[in-house]
Amino acid sequence: MTLETQWLDAELIRDVRTHLLENPGPVTAGSVAAALARSGRVVGSAELLELVSRISAQLGGAGPLQSLLDEPDVTDVFVNSPQDVWIDRGSGLTRVPLSLGTEDDVRALAVRLAALGGRRLDDSQPLVDVRLPDGVRLNALIPPLAGEHTVMSFRVPRSKGFRLAELIARDFVPADIAEVLLGLLEVRANILISGGTGSGKTVLLGALLAELPADQRIVIVEDSRELNVRHDHVVQLAARQANVEGMGEVSMADLVRNALRMRPDRLIIGECRGAEVRDMLTALNTGHEGGCATIHANTASAVPARLEALGALAGMTSEAVRSQSVTAIDVILHITRGRDGHRRLSEIAARTSSGRPAPSLPRTQGAGTVEAGDTSAELATVWSAERGPNAGWKGFLDWLRRKQGARS
Repeated sequence: MTLETQWLDAELIRDVRTHLLENPGPVTAGSVAAALARSGRVVGSAELLELVSRISAQLGGAGPLQSLLDEPDVTDVFVNSPQDVWIDRGSGLTRVPLSLGTEDDVRALAVRLAALGGRRLDDSQPLVDVRLPDGVRLNALIPPLAGEHTVMSFRVPRSKGFRLAELIARDFVPADIAEVLLGLLEVRANILISGGTGSGKTVLLGALLAELPADQRIVIVEDSRELNVRHDHVVQLAARQANVEGMGEVSMADLVRNALRMRPDRLIIGECRGAEVRDMLTALNTGHEGGCATIHANTASAVPARLEALGALAGMTSEAVRSQSVTAIDVILHITRGRDGHRRLSEIAARTSSGRPAPSLPRTQGAGTVEAGDTSAELATVWSAERGPNAGWKGFLDWLRRKQGARS
């Protein structure tokens, strides 16, 4: 189905769909023809095939949205109302000329998709965030939370992860900086990737993991599976929400603790957004080098405060977060997305002390000075996409070379 084939009226589709739902069975040309005969409508062979395609999608897929979700370059689909649909192909939002029928049709679609993911969406549960069987992540709200219309947001997983060379070609990462990133992987630096929603944090993380040696065991913990890594030895764990009875929840923190028993060479936290930050910091401080995680933050310098906020959710004091993060995280890679939709690595930040990078993450105080125990340090952006290398870049590279030499 394409966006151009909008000539089948919504009433006809609803009549045929209702008949098929009353008579369960596979959606075939014969069953659709029988439904048409019952309605007294006559269509040609081309229209009949289109009806089969559309109704099959509505009963088993994402309805009229399925063709958008199937497009290879689409990363997000947004439904604001039955006549207001947008997509993102990675270069900014584009409105598409697609009608989803009536508000009742959109709500019915959202309810059915939520059920496919094992969740309920109704007046008592008017908000849902769920992973669908094909890996698409759905967030849906119904009125009155979303005003007069049912609102849906779809995050489409990439079927095949990126390699670092592809990000270089897309101007996501400069070639010379890619060599530095490979060096960080080599010395098993603990890396935190920060950025806003949709900035490309998981894109960069997946590309870095794809560069790891095939004999390294990667264990990934995510709230909802999004990472797609081109690597031979990957174990992916995804949290599970409680069912409608409030039972069966498996949290990110539960999975992080379990992952530590799986002998990972690399422990990866898809995104730190809650109490799992405590387990992540513990893991990175107990011999699990080379770990990576992502976190929402507007700038690299905002990361420490963000960690403290998440630590508070886990019952950690600011001092506890500070002391653990000092030795847990080596480098911050910050990603931004421009107004034109272009995503890129915009900052590399590292701890500095007397002009020398130190392997830890500071807590910002005032103009960026931190205190961790009796050690004073500064969270410095040593490289930025706008200005290139900063004053601490040479010291950062010296630190990296020393680490590489120590491992050779």
